[in-house]
Amino acid sequence: MKRVYLFEEGSADMRDLLGGKGANLAEMTNIGLPVPPGFTITTDVCRGYMKRQRLPDGLMQEVREKMQIVEGRVGKKFGDPHNPLLVSVRSGAKFSMPGMMDTILNLGLNDATAEGMIRLTNNPRFVYDAYRRFVMMFSDVVMDIPKRYFEARFEALKEHLGVKQDTEVPADALQALAREFKQIVRDFGKEFPEDPYQQLEMAIEAVFRSWNNERAMIYREREKIPHDLGTACNVQAMVFGNMGEDSGTGVAFTRDPATGARELYGEFLPNAQGEDVVAGVRTPLPLSALHERMPEVYAQFLEIADRLERHYRDMMDLEFTVERGRLWMLQCRVGKRTGKAAVKIAVEMAQEGLIGRDEALLRVQPSQLDQLLHPHFDENALASGEYLLLAQGLGASPGAASGRAVFDSKRAMELGKTEPVILVRPETNPDDVGGMLASKGILTARGGNTSHAAVVARGFGIPCVAGCEAISVDEHENLFTVTVDGQTIAVREGDFISIDGSTGKVYRGAVPTVAPELTEDLHTLLQWADGFRRLRVRANADNPHDAAKALEFGAEGIGLARTEHMFFGEERLPIMQEMILAKSEKERRDALSRLLPFQRGDFFAIFEVMRGLPVTIRLIDPPLHEFLPRYEDLLREVAQLEITAPDSETLAEKRRLLQRVEELHEANPMLGLRGVRLSLLYPEIVEMQVAAILEAAAEAQRRGYEPHVEIMIPLVGHVNELKLAREYLERVAKEVMEREGVRVDYKFGTMIEIPRAALTADEIAQYAQFFSFGTNDLTQTTFGYSRDDAEGKFLAYYVEHKILPENPFVTLDRDGVGKLIRMAFDLGRAVRPDLKVGICGEHGGDPDSIAFCHEVGLDYVSCSPFRVPIARLAAAQATLRKRVQVAVDK
Repeated sequence: MKRVYLFEEGSADMRDLLGGKGANLAEMTNIGLPVPPGFTITTDVCRGYMKRQRLPDGLMQEVREKMQIVEGRVGKKFGDPHNPLLVSVRSGAKFSMPGMMDTILNLGLNDATAEGMIRLTNNPRFVYDAYRRFVMMFSDVVMDIPKRYFEARFEALKEHLGVKQDTEVPADALQALAREFKQIVRDFGKEFPEDPYQQLEMAIEAVFRSWNNERAMIYREREKIPHDLGTACNVQAMVFGNMGEDSGTGVAFTRDPATGARELYGEFLPNAQGEDVVAGVRTPLPLSALHERMPEVYAQFLEIADRLERHYRDMMDLEFTVERGRLWMLQCRVGKRTGKAAVKIAVEMAQEGLIGRDEALLRVQPSQLDQLLHPHFDENALASGEYLLLAQGLGASPGAASGRAVFDSKRAMELGKTEPVILVRPETNPDDVGGMLASKGILTARGGNTSHAAVVARGFGIPCVAGCEAISVDEHENLFTVTVDGQTIAVREGDFISIDGSTGKVYRGAVPTVAPELTEDLHTLLQWADGFRRLRVRANADNPHDAAKALEFGAEGIGLARTEHMFFGEERLPIMQEMILAKSEKERRDALSRLLPFQRGDFFAIFEVMRGLPVTIRLIDPPLHEFLPRYEDLLREVAQLEITAPDSETLAEKRRLLQRVEELHEANPMLGLRGVRLSLLYPEIVEMQVAAILEAAAEAQRRGYEPHVEIMIPLVGHVNELKLAREYLERVAKEVMEREGVRVDYKFGTMIEIPRAALTADEIAQYAQFFSFGTNDLTQTTFGYSRDDAEGKFLAYYVEHKILPENPFVTLDRDGVGKLIRMAFDLGRAVRPDLKVGICGEHGGDPDSIAFCHEVGLDYVSCSPFRVPIARLAAAQATLRKRVQVAVDK
């Protein structure tokens, strides 16, 4: 089996074997670009090295044979003291991992070859500069001697000489510095190798070891790159950018990686090696400096950049060196880019005819659209170090926000009228809704991505960080404390903090934000996506504002309107609480009759916005105690009133409330009296809701909006629950239509969120006209996890240690939850072929989960308004990838 390939023996499609860098060096060589000769040791060798922790027998003999061919190409000999060849040794995995693995430059230098280089170049300063670089880099990368010891010595030398720039240090000082560097190696009990082939063997092993260094593993985790791919190792003849003012090195992108603008973007550093640009040890110049200093070289580079972009049909990241006025290409790869740039480049390349629209859609990662749809922190501001990272919780509702910390909902409502506030709570409850709506962001110490804070925040588009257990919130002192690097920091009311609801990070101070941009390019890309996708995309929206935002982002209906959120308004919550405290059905119905106009107005406003698009409304789902004050708070208030006002009516009222809260208390509310169970025990609640829905729909019909209403009965586990609930709710619907004199298009269906419902979907489909999979609860009940507890306690550990491949509340568990969805879909459609089936859990906005929904054959996905564009793109990509797979299978 071939283990070492000369560059000309490879090609761009050999990435699995040669890695991205080796494959691209081979491609550039074969299309005739100026590439220093070299060879690539395959990823197979790396994988073998990781298993055996040694290089395979005979490999170095193959390396020597390839080196002889390279020597013949450049007219120099590796290790020859008279005419020495120096090489670079670089990593290069299948997928680009910039800066994550190791590189060694100037390999082959020792005291003898350094003297030979001086005789050849007549430039001792250049040689000793290369020598000190090599000793430092080799010692750090290969011998595990920290670079800081060498850097400190170099800085001390420059200070002694009274100079600031590396280029100002004279040759004799650099020669002495190289000797001192070797002494540092001896101080660590090691000897710096003089034999070039020993250096090369050690460097190859170091490159292979770097595949599993910490930063590389973290990067692969984040980018979902498999850990078993391994890296190739590229050995290449050195060219030198540090030979004088007619030499230099640079990095360039064929288009602007931040904006996507069609212009060459990059930097150039004269009289330097590539590591100087990457490491930032000297401030580079704009690429225009190359044009001014060496116009012919610049013109050649411009032509090569354009040629490579057209060859690869993508924006390219290029590394180059100029040695004594001659241009050499050292690397090319598809360039990393921001979300904004990804969209612009994909659209413009399609319009230029470089790629097709289908390929343009596949070029943009759905997650990249997040950058365009939510405010985000200024990366330059974060990089400045001015804003201390205090803690990290769960990114529960995307977007970035800064404001003054407040610890009480009423205080947030007051202060929020005049300046931005961040509401900080141990956890939120329904009483906090006013303060939440008045805040720019929400931070809680407890709770997960389905906690009250998270759900409300997402519903209203408010950034939220939940489950930030590192902070300790003191509501009475109006502060929170957090320990950072062993130091306890207190954040008090009025102090500015910033939260990132996408990453879960919390910063001290007001970090500047960048407003989202809905560009024309994004609109174009999404229009193309709509032309390819089969899945429809709806939005979860509980109010007209969110419904309008969803339409703006291209939603084709509402897949989930949660009616319980409508009861938390300032005027409504007291009536809702009165209904819960009522002693008889008559009193409950009286309170509900006063709630009905509010509900009717809510529904009409949504129908008015949606103008004939389907609207799925879920009847009340949570247990009643969620609309009452917390038991602990009431207990505290009662105890205080017994001291301060023992005979007051207020105390009597609080006692009645406390008693009712105790009566409603459940050991496990998630599996208790909620959903359809609540509807069956207290039918008057959902009767009011259905009446309000149909009355609103009738008025919308009279105004010409032609509403399509889907009424969803939640948490059904047995067909008899749905059968009974639908029977009496159908009566209500018919009574309303008869009274209003209008026929409304409506359906009754259910949310499949209990495993038994999925297993008996054929029975349930006899009474359900549509299914909507509530995958948040379906995941909880299938796994037996409480999401709030799991995400705060063990899920991160499970994912990190590969007990679970992904967080199942973020990406749908195909093998378990997914199997239930497939089964329910097939059973339901067998009974009712026209059964409409969708998904309305948070998975409806996750690209991997959307691909699964496409495979199963669901009709639509529903997600938060801000994820609608992501879902539109992901649905199109699912269609396109399926086409590719079918073509491959054929």
